[in-house]
Amino acid sequence: MTWRPDRRSAGVAVGGFATFLSLYPPQAILPDIAREFGVGVLQAGLTITAPLLAVACVAPFVGTISDRLGRKTLIVSAAFLQVLPMLLVAAAPGLDTMVLWRFVQGLMLPFIFPVCIAYIGDECPGADGIRAAGAYSVGTILGGFSGRMLAGVVAEYAGWRMGFVAVALCALAAAAIVAVVLPREQRFVPMRGGLHSAVDTYIEHLHTPRLLATCAIGFGMLFSNVGCYTYINFYLAAPPFLLTPSQLGLVFGVYVLGAITTGLATRLAVHIGRRRTFELAVGLAVTGLLLTLRAKLTVVIAGLACMSGGLFVVQAMSLGFIAATTRRAKSTAVGLYMTTFYIGGAMGGFLPGILWSRTGWFGVVALLTVVLAAMGATGARYWREGLAAEG
Repeated sequence: MTWRPDRRSAGVAVGGFATFLSLYPPQAILPDIAREFGVGVLQAGLTITAPLLAVACVAPFVGTISDRLGRKTLIVSAAFLQVLPMLLVAAAPGLDTMVLWRFVQGLMLPFIFPVCIAYIGDECPGADGIRAAGAYSVGTILGGFSGRMLAGVVAEYAGWRMGFVAVALCALAAAAIVAVVLPREQRFVPMRGGLHSAVDTYIEHLHTPRLLATCAIGFGMLFSNVGCYTYINFYLAAPPFLLTPSQLGLVFGVYVLGAITTGLATRLAVHIGRRRTFELAVGLAVTGLLLTLRAKLTVVIAGLACMSGGLFVVQAMSLGFIAATTRRAKSTAVGLYMTTFYIGGAMGGFLPGILWSRTGWFGVVALLTVVLAAMGATGARYWREGLAAEG
């Protein structure tokens, strides 16, 4: 009986790896992209914003589709299909074309992320669900690190275009693993009804304060993550740091701490609850963010490690909270979460850039600190009742 839950956790973890592997490779090479196309910081950042906007556009509909058609087929199909736009990004003749193909790639990714979470909610009850959500989050962390690191290292020696090719090949391998490892769903019950039923489902979710609060937390989480890791590259590429693309890619090794803290926090949450674990994670993220203001590379990297460790625990707690507290139409609930999550990411790729152009890294840190504080207050207010119900 232990093998099947292990396969489920492994399958959704690799699905998460494939999603985040593909989302963020440009971050490690944004200075190179800006130089090649002769554009500024905000224009180069569109290569991050475009797929996030695409995900936000599609996510509301993915839940309805998945709640009717099932889980594994959508996850595997999307994992394979998103490889082609990545290869076309590598061949893009200009920034406009590159942004277009990044947007197309983003259209595929919602069929992996929310459907994996719904799969966990259906197939992994109780403590197994917390562990599976933790495994999924670890997969997203390692995918986010691997995409950035691989793109940066390959770009250093073979150019940024080959960096995208390397990431695409890695994503193809991940898709094949998900197809083989992830068991087909056993407990899935398809929803019936047409458009009216789907609208009723969304109305029900929109009248659930705890779900809306969790969506707001997800918004803040990705806003903070994208804002930090987009503009930290320009901060570290400038004096006094002057890091190269491969060095910038390796800086994202701090994501590994996020995988470690998520694993520890998953076990901690079983004992003290998601809300208290969440509050500790927000505090860790704020501490790490403030450390990056010190103009010393080792301190900045330590701060980024704390930031990553805290944010990814927040993500694991949020996803597990949705899976545990949503009574029906879990994919639709996660789709709503994903919409706000990726709108937050898209805004995080743009709004901090305005402050960056005026006040530099200090302004970015100030904005993200305010966002993190708001997240902490929201969780303290709205997650209390859910945890009490969970015991």
